[in-house]
Amino acid sequence: MDDSIKQALIDRFRGYLDMVEDGEEPPDDPGETADLFSVLVEMAALRSEVRTESRLVKEALEQFRGVFDSLQASQATLQRELDRARTETRDQAQSALRPLLLDVIDLRDRLVAALTLSAAAARPRWRDRLWRRDRSGVAAWQEGLRMTLRRLDQVLLDRRVVATQLAGLPFDPRLARAVATAADSSVVEGIVIKEVRAGFLWDDHVLRTAEVIVSKGDAGKGDR
Repeated sequence: MDDSIKQALIDRFRGYLDMVEDGEEPPDDPGETADLFSVLVEMAALRSEVRTESRLVKEALEQFRGVFDSLQASQATLQRELDRARTETRDQAQSALRPLLLDVIDLRDRLVAALTLSAAAARPRWRDRLWRRDRSGVAAWQEGLRMTLRRLDQVLLDRRVVATQLAGLPFDPRLARAVATAADSSVVEGIVIKEVRAGFLWDDHVLRTAEVIVSKGDAGKGDR
């Protein structure tokens, strides 16, 4: 009970005793004093109870805050561990898949070379025209190579591996290796003229660097 309420009750009770000792008559409605006293007592008890409940709620909130902070810290730690595990799993998967993808790319290079050679050899010569040789077998063989090449390209694309397209772009040593230079007055110096060997990107990372020929500008300008 609050000290001020206690003091008020004591003063009122002392006044009541003084009135009785002086022979004064009690109030007309003696229940009024009793009711007021009861109300004051109940109010004091209620106030004390509210204070107790407030203290308990505050303690409960502090405990809950501590538990929440612990859970939040545990969740952050767990998320970091999950991210690390995912990164390690992805790196391991990429390390295991990388040699296989490079083998597929090497096979693709061989198919492209075979198609290029077969296209040059398939040009009809005067002897073939003279003897009217049937070259349908060569055409069917070439179509089979093209189908296999398209299938390999789709396999690479499904694994997010795409060929670089560097011709006409400035030379970038991160993506390509210059194997030769050539004078070309139609382009400025440092532009890729041709990809000798295609490069490939895997998820925007270099899987294999390209081999390119780079322009060195117009060789005749220095003689003018």
